[in-house]
Amino acid sequence: MTKPLHPNLNVDALFLGPKSENAVFFREMMDYAVSEHMHWRSGFHPGDSALITSVDRYEHNYRETLYRTEGILNQLSAKLKNTSIPFFSPRYLGHINSDTLMVSNLAYVMAMMYNPNNCSYEASPTTTELELESGLDLCRMFGYDPQQSWGHITSGGTVANYEGLWVARNLKTLSFAISQHPRAKDLVSHKTPKQLMNMPTAEVLDLISELQQRGIFEEIRDMTCRGTGVKPETLGKLLVPQSKHYSWMKAADIFGIGQENIIPLPVNENYQTDVTQMRKITFDLIEQGESILAMIAVVGTTEVGAIDRIDEVIALRQECEERYGESFYIHVDAAYAGYACAMLLNEQGEFVEYDELASHHRSMGIMSENISWPKPEVYKSFKALKEVDSITVDPHKVGFIQYTAGAICMKDKRILDLISSRAAYVFEEHNDQTNSAARNRGMLGSSIMEGSKAGATAAALWAAHRLLPLNISGYGKVIAAGIVTAQRLLNKLANLPPIEVGKHRFEAHIMPSPDFHMINFTFKEIGNENLNNHNALNKRLYELCSYSTGRAYTNDFLTSSTTLDYKEYGDTPWHYAEKCGFSRSEWEKVRRIYVLRAAVMTYCLRNEEHFEEFWQQLQTIFVKKLNQLVDEEEKKAWLISGIDVPFIG
Repeated sequence: MTKPLHPNLNVDALFLGPKSENAVFFREMMDYAVSEHMHWRSGFHPGDSALITSVDRYEHNYRETLYRTEGILNQLSAKLKNTSIPFFSPRYLGHINSDTLMVSNLAYVMAMMYNPNNCSYEASPTTTELELESGLDLCRMFGYDPQQSWGHITSGGTVANYEGLWVARNLKTLSFAISQHPRAKDLVSHKTPKQLMNMPTAEVLDLISELQQRGIFEEIRDMTCRGTGVKPETLGKLLVPQSKHYSWMKAADIFGIGQENIIPLPVNENYQTDVTQMRKITFDLIEQGESILAMIAVVGTTEVGAIDRIDEVIALRQECEERYGESFYIHVDAAYAGYACAMLLNEQGEFVEYDELASHHRSMGIMSENISWPKPEVYKSFKALKEVDSITVDPHKVGFIQYTAGAICMKDKRILDLISSRAAYVFEEHNDQTNSAARNRGMLGSSIMEGSKAGATAAALWAAHRLLPLNISGYGKVIAAGIVTAQRLLNKLANLPPIEVGKHRFEAHIMPSPDFHMINFTFKEIGNENLNNHNALNKRLYELCSYSTGRAYTNDFLTSSTTLDYKEYGDTPWHYAEKCGFSRSEWEKVRRIYVLRAAVMTYCLRNEEHFEEFWQQLQTIFVKKLNQLVDEEEKKAWLISGIDVPFIG
């Protein structure tokens, strides 16, 4: 086994800590970050005279302005401390949030004071380079060739998804435009109209290179939807799983695709795209003469953490090419779980063989004997990511970077020519002799959806990747901590004895073992056969264990929730309703089930002793909240009956 490059990496030293345990170091480095900037200012052209004198600084209005500044910051601090969400605490088991890396916070502050704008290289010569380096880090993690691929930072997964669909849309209409141009149609004259509308991505990108050699690429690009506008008949259908993020519905609206052209792909009882249904829908569309714009797959759904079979999606596309001579674009939304790919890579960035992975994780001390990750099919999905056309991933989720930091990676950077724009005052033109690095600098601002964007985010991400390599011995150690905690919590919930509150008894139910570290669970009153009552019970539990009251300090643990309903998932949630003991007829009446939802990302509970202490606290909290809920319900019943009772607070 290869010796790790970072064998002594200590996860606890990466974060400020739930009790600010690393406060001394953090304060020292924050002072360093600010001092370095001030030294830069004071040392810039030292011959220039100071514009503010000592006398000026002691003038009454000057001092008054500083005092007012201090007062406003005191107010802000009070507001932040009183109503912010404690993502850093192991008590927080809710949305896909956790503590953020100290190095990223410090790097962000350090770069923020220089105020770089990564829209243009001229406004951000340092952080533009850092963004491109960070993008290539992610490309390498997914298995893309760094010489051919390209990645950059977005404001989040939503914009990254938009950019994936943007390039897919423009790519889709290029072949049709080529067939209409007198000096280019010979390139596709051997294609049938049907094949023309469903060409493989790589084949279309090769045509771009040929068009550029002929000097007619820009003419033809103006004949695509980029120049002529969207013509729905030239785009085709967008295949999206039922587990989709809401951004895809918005994207169909923004790009003129039309939501009626979104074809939902059913999910199985584990909320992964149903492979059999996916294949049938795809073949049916092709045989009906429909064009397929793109297929979307998800690596880490936001509701249950499910990971689609990416290897099956790739196999399906290959079969379509061989069987029908037709293809489609593939984009993977790995906003949530994308960084988990690092857990499968050795220090050379190579996938560890699956049958060696468990022992590899155990030898590094990041997994115990009774816990293993991932499932075989999940491993295959991560390994197949190198074959898809583009990938969304969010550093501000499992990358532990502060907001806002999404990202997109594209397998072949030639695709950027389909969307790139130029603004003379922002992007300088480069002649043929200009080196490739300089051309790539200009590529960032001209080939993204956003305009002005904080270069400080790039600094934060770059610094995190330097400290924590995207492999098992780097990010893998941090991500493993959350997975271990989630598996332990699942086991505890699955074996939790019924909780007795007076004459009421409640039992916990968990959804099937997740693909990542998202846990969905409910409490059911034993004997209750009414699904609406069950949903109301868990909704009230959420309100008592969430920030919905606006008082984070009064809650003993914080979680989130979601509703799994027929409208989104068809009958898939029925499997869980049945597991909870509800009849089919009851499901048919209600067709939705409300669940508590916890993304277990905390690194603090990987120590078994700490986890056991936490679990004892959590059981006490469950009892306390259920008692509170029963008190509320009994009070309601008394009030309805007209009995005068004292208020129960």
